[in-house]
Order: sequence, then C-alpha cells, then structure tokens
Amino acid sequence: MSKPLNVALIGNPNTGKTSIFNLLTGLNQKVGNYPGITVEKKEGTCRLPNGTKAHVVDLPGTYSLNASSADEQLVVETLLSKNKKDYPDVAVVVADVENLKRNLILFTQIKDLQIPAILVVNMADQMERRGISLDVAMLEKKIQSKVVLVSSRKRTGIEQLKNLLEDYRSLAVSKTIHMADIDHDYFDRLQQAFPEQDLYSLWLVVSQDVPLTKIDDELQSVNNYSERATPEIKRLQQKETIARYLFINRFLKDVYQVDSSKATDWRSLLDRVLTHRVGGYVAFFLVMLLIFQAIYNWSSVPMDFIDESFVRLSEWAGNHLPAGPFTSLLAEGIIPGIGGIVIFIPQIAFLFLFISLLEESGYMSRIVFLMDRVMRRFGLSGKSVVPLISGTACAIPAVMAARNIENWKERLITILVTPFTTCSARLPVYLIIIALVIPDRTILGFNLQGLTLMGLYALGFAMAVFSAFILDKILKNKARTFFVIEMPAYKLPLAKNVLYTVIEKTKSFIFGAGKIILAISIVLWFLASNGYSDDFYKADEIVRAQVENAQLSDEEMETAIASYQLRHSYIGILGHTIEPVIRPLGYDWKIGIALVTSFAAREVFVATLATIYSVGSDEEETIKVRMSTDTNARTGEKLFTFPTGISLLLFYAFAMQCMSTLAVVKKETNSWKWPLIQLVLMTGFAYLASMIAFQLLK
Repeated sequence: MSKPLNVALIGNPNTGKTSIFNLLTGLNQKVGNYPGITVEKKEGTCRLPNGTKAHVVDLPGTYSLNASSADEQLVVETLLSKNKKDYPDVAVVVADVENLKRNLILFTQIKDLQIPAILVVNMADQMERRGISLDVAMLEKKIQSKVVLVSSRKRTGIEQLKNLLEDYRSLAVSKTIHMADIDHDYFDRLQQAFPEQDLYSLWLVVSQDVPLTKIDDELQSVNNYSERATPEIKRLQQKETIARYLFINRFLKDVYQVDSSKATDWRSLLDRVLTHRVGGYVAFFLVMLLIFQAIYNWSSVPMDFIDESFVRLSEWAGNHLPAGPFTSLLAEGIIPGIGGIVIFIPQIAFLFLFISLLEESGYMSRIVFLMDRVMRRFGLSGKSVVPLISGTACAIPAVMAARNIENWKERLITILVTPFTTCSARLPVYLIIIALVIPDRTILGFNLQGLTLMGLYALGFAMAVFSAFILDKILKNKARTFFVIEMPAYKLPLAKNVLYTVIEKTKSFIFGAGKIILAISIVLWFLASNGYSDDFYKADEIVRAQVENAQLSDEEMETAIASYQLRHSYIGILGHTIEPVIRPLGYDWKIGIALVTSFAAREVFVATLATIYSVGSDEEETIKVRMSTDTNARTGEKLFTFPTGISLLLFYAFAMQCMSTLAVVKKETNSWKWPLIQLVLMTGFAYLASMIAFQLLK
C-alpha cells in the first residue's frame, strides 16, 4: 500500500481555507490537538482521481512565517520538519481574491522553502460582481507555479485542484527572492556557520521570537546561533517584507485589476450600522435575543421526543431483559444517564448552528470589533474578545486561544476569567433548571425561559469582564497591546460548511461528555444499588414494620421501600454526609452528589440526577417530571422551588466545575498556582452568591 500524499492547507485567516478543506475531505475529517501542544489540529482524507489517498492537514491561519503566536509558530515548525511524518509533500496556499497582494506574501515564503506549492484563489464567483479581473496564465508564469480559481459556493475548481495534487512533482520549486541580496554580510556569515543548510530555512529559525523546538535535529543547533536574538533581526525582517512586496508589485498590476465602478458598496453601508457605537450594540442584542428564543422554541418538539424515547427504552429493558444486576445497570444506570445528556442534542446543535452562521457570514468579526471598545476599559486586550466569545462553545479551546495575546499579564487575566463565559457544557444544567422553575410563558412576545437563558449568558460575560477589572488592579497591568482585526467581506453562509461545523462540534461534545457520563453512571448505579448495613438489605422489612398501620397502596409501598433503601445506600450515606455544607444553598443530598460528580464535567449534573432518580423506580416518568415532583425529605416541601433553582443557576454560572479546564489552565500558565487560585475563588464566590440568593428568595 503506497504512502498517502501529505497535503498542507495554508492561508491567511478569513480566506475560506475551511471551505476548501471541507470540499476536499467531506466528513472524512477529525479534530484533535497537536502532540504536546494545545493547538487544534484539523485533518482529513480524500481520494485523488488516480486513486491516491491524500492526507490533508488544515494548518492554523497565519499572515506570514514570521511567527508572533503559538499557532503561527506551529505552522513554521511543520514546514521546517522534513524528517517528520506530517511534513507536506505539497502545500496548498489559499488566497482571498479581494486581498491577493497580501496573501501572496505567504505564498512566496512557502515557495522559498522549496516546497511544491499550488495557489488557490478562493471566492472566484465574486470576481465579476466586485469588478476583479485576473490573468491566471500570466500569474502562473510570474510565480512559477499553478493557480486554481475555486468557488466554494459553486463547487468549481476542486477537481482541477485534485488533478494538480496528484501531479505535484511537476511543480517548480524555484525561489522568489534571494535572502543574500537583502544583506550580504549577515547572510554570508549565517551560511558559513551552517554551510549544509538551506539559507531561508536557517533565516526562519534565527528570526523567530521563540526557539523552534519541533523541527529537524540538524536545525535545532541554529537556536543557539550567537546572532539569533539581536536588534538587527527586526530590521532584516522588514527588509525581507519589502523585498517580497517589490517582487509582487513587479507583476501584480499586469495580472490583477479592479474596476471600482462595478463594485457594490453595500458592505460599508452594513458596517455603518453593525459597528456603530450605539446601533451596533442594539443590533448585537437583538441578534442574541433571537438566537436564544429560537434555541427554546425550535428544540422543544425533538427534546420531548428524545426524553420520552429514553423513558420507554429504560422501561422496556427493565421489563423484557432477564432480571439481574446487568439489567438493573442498563435500565437504571446507563440508559437514564446517557438519556440525561442526549436530550440536549437539539439545543446544543442549534447553539453551534447559530455560532457557525455568525462566523461564516463575517458578522463575528464585527462583534469582536464592537466588544474591543468595552474590553479596554476593564484591563483586557482587544484580543481577549476572541477567547471570551469562543468560550460560549467550550472554555478549553477558548483558554488556548489566549495564546495570541503578546502581553503576559493580559493573557493571564484572559485565561483566568474566560471560564465565567457560559459554555455549552453549562447548557444542559441551565435548560433543565429553567424548565423546572421558570414559567413557560411569553412577555411582550418573548419566551420567559429564553430571556432567562440569555440573562445567564449576559451574567457570565459581565462577571468575566468585572473579574478582569479587579485582576487588572491587583496585577497592576500598565503595558497595553494594540488590537488589529481584519473585517472579512460579508457573505451568505455556505450550507455545507455550517452543516459540517454543527455535526463535528455536536459530535465532539456528545462523545466527549458521553465517555465521562457512561463511567460515572456505572459508578453511581453501583453506589446507589448497594449498601453495607441492615438498613439497606432489610429495607423491605423495616419499612413495612414502620408503616404497618398506614393504608398504603402497593405503589406507595414500593416507593417508600425504594426511597428508604436509596437513603441507606453508599451514595445516600455520602450525600447525607455532605448535606449540611450545601443545605444553606437550598440543596438536598441528591443535588449534592450531582454537584460533586459534575466537577468531572458540568453536563454530568443532569446525568447524575437521571441515574439517582431512576434507581429503584419502575414509574414511566421523564427525568423532568421526577425532579419536579420530588420533595425535600427534611422539610417535606418541593425540592426544586424558585429559590433553589435560582441558587443552582447562579452556582453553575460562577463555579469552576470542570477539571479539564483546570488542566488546560495549568498547561498554559505552566503552574498549578493559577488554576488552584481560580478553583478556590470561583467556587467560593459561587457558594456565597448562591447562598445569598436562596436565603433572600426563600
């Protein structure tokens, strides 16, 4: 079997690189992290026309090979590692048709590494409407490589790209500029120090702000070159950039023209509204309001269907499979536990759908631009907006995204406050509690439950910003970085890209949580189905003796026995042990167990309660119904009241209930000091806020 062809997909941010990746690989893709580094790795496979298998890696977006962040550093390391398995046989450089000049800088750098390269000019369907003409044949001659015009929307150019990939050996690998011409003295000394190495590869290692560690061994020694970290480096980088622009300018005016009279200016009209200092925030608020209303209204039918299906499945397993521990585990542990998270697939999918639409349309960049005005007043970098907004999906990649903040204190503050942003793992907790304690009615045409959910997202963001302000004062962060963001063109979201994003993100969430939930459900079932005392094993005799004079139906008797047995199981004993600590918050022992287990992952809270309420229960009721009718054994009142519900919502809004996030914070800060401070302060504040809310509302 022949070795797969390694294809590196490279390009500036917002050039449509992801669209090309999706068209090449379809659903044959996976997302993970690069070994030893918390930067997302997206890779997939496709078949070329001659049957060759191509392994496509979508590298992080970068403006040039002069790396200023961890993800750009990763691109450089990948392109300098000829002996590593992921080294590309061919590079596909994706360029935006409206910003060809800037994109060609990156292309010339990759060419100078003598990697076979194909230039893909994306969004070719926009050329006529924007008055752009491009002489492809002349451009190919000038850059001595192949050029493909691709339209992701019309799916044109992909087959031509595949044909070029299988014929990559015919691509020229000539250099575009000669580094020695920039400064003969410096580059002669560099070449003499490492005579066996390619001069431009040497220059890339020498000119980076940080040592490149994941490169070939023969280049590692260049990290110790005496003239590596000198003030002269920046001057030479500027001269290199000028030399590249001179090379591009010599031919670009002949191959690329723009007739501005044909271009429409509706983009600037939209920007006047969406980035206005007042109108922009109003528009953003209305967009968010519509999103949260839709999350509730559109998902109710599929959620009810899933909920009832799992109840019936659990009942069927209990009634039709042979009686025994395995059937009990399946019917009372695994099925309810997994059902407790699967029910939220529709709402999570809708959340990712809307996030994808905002990103694909180009509006997300406008949101980031708007929020930068707010961030700077509270001691955050404008670049902090990206982690805070991406935290609505998951705090882990959001914390990683802070790597592009150059100022260490601004980066640290961003890392510490990002977990306040409401992530998708909190969504199941919010949804079940809101459904229990907030009336399902409308106010001025808006669903009250949807408004509550939006309020929780706003509360999390406000708390993140307020915490940043406090930390800024404590850490005395005086240095400030500049925030630069590119405003991509507005475009209609590509349905296929949106679909892939929703499928991949939802699948990642469900399977990531599912493994934890399955393991915890099994442990919880065992702890709830076993005990060590006569109170557990002789529950039937004890309860019947206690209520012998009471007129209980068979169903009521079974419920009383199951409740008594659960109270004296291992999990019941553990829950009652911690109950005094959580009682001021309005919680009983069942909620206490759910709080403890949800430290593994917030969404486990619902699965834990689903398992606890299912053990020993033969009633055909959904988890929501069981929770709504449950009573506090100590007071006899309903357990999930409005005060208790608000207390729980506040606890999960503020508490650090995610050990994976703590692990990533430790990795990013290279110390246990900051994640431990984060854990203690966030959880302590959550406890205090929840207790005050419950005591005031009860």
